[in-house]
Amino acid sequence: MKIADLITWFEAWANPAWCESWDNCGWQIEPGVLQEKARVLVCLTPTLAVMEEAIAENANVIFAHHPLIFNPLKSLRTGEAIAEMVRLAFTHNIGIYSAHTNFDQVQDGTADVLAQILELKEVTPIVPTQGGLGYGRVGLLEPFLTLQELLATIQTQLNPPNLIFSPSADLQQTISRVAVLGGSGAGYISAVAKTGAEAYLTSDCKFHQFQESRDRNIILIDAGHYATERPACDRLVQKFQSLNLDWAQLSQKDEDFRQFFA
Repeated sequence: MKIADLITWFEAWANPAWCESWDNCGWQIEPGVLQEKARVLVCLTPTLAVMEEAIAENANVIFAHHPLIFNPLKSLRTGEAIAEMVRLAFTHNIGIYSAHTNFDQVQDGTADVLAQILELKEVTPIVPTQGGLGYGRVGLLEPFLTLQELLATIQTQLNPPNLIFSPSADLQQTISRVAVLGGSGAGYISAVAKTGAEAYLTSDCKFHQFQESRDRNIILIDAGHYATERPACDRLVQKFQSLNLDWAQLSQKDEDFRQFFA
């Protein structure tokens, strides 16, 4: 499959027109690769380490969830990471494509995959957007789990380096309804409260957002940005492989940019 055809297929599923006004979905760098057979390296975040991996694997597309170019650039200078990514992309003929908030909304996108990992039933979006799609997912646990069992499942399935949850939570409390949203989802706490969810799995939560969740009787669970979004990248690789591309692989150089001192 040519790269142009792959992008057409993807955008029919996760239309970049659905991305938020502050976002930057679609081509970040397109150095003239559209008619080449697709060799795709999928990653969460496009970094120099991922670019070096793409060069070593002879990939011609880095397909990333996070945009390379997020804020308007005022200059490109030697020694800067984005400038070096641009130089290497054109030197080695590697395109960089981003699917961000459009990918968050769709079936088998970032939130939907989390719901599948927890085996939630009767799943609906936390915030609907169009055609049954939307941000986040909320659904039922069958069978119900205690909070301790739910946290253990999240730890096992997502393997976050540091799992944080609300203060004063009763580990033996029965949890029947769970909301999930990969990445920075603390801004959706008010919407989650309206769904009747008892627990909310997301990431990048601040101190007072744990307070807000407790006051709204929601157990807030922060598993980290990387751990909550990386599974959807893996699912995307599986979808690409089902298209019989020349080559598609999940990056092994993707990074969680945080470390925790034991």
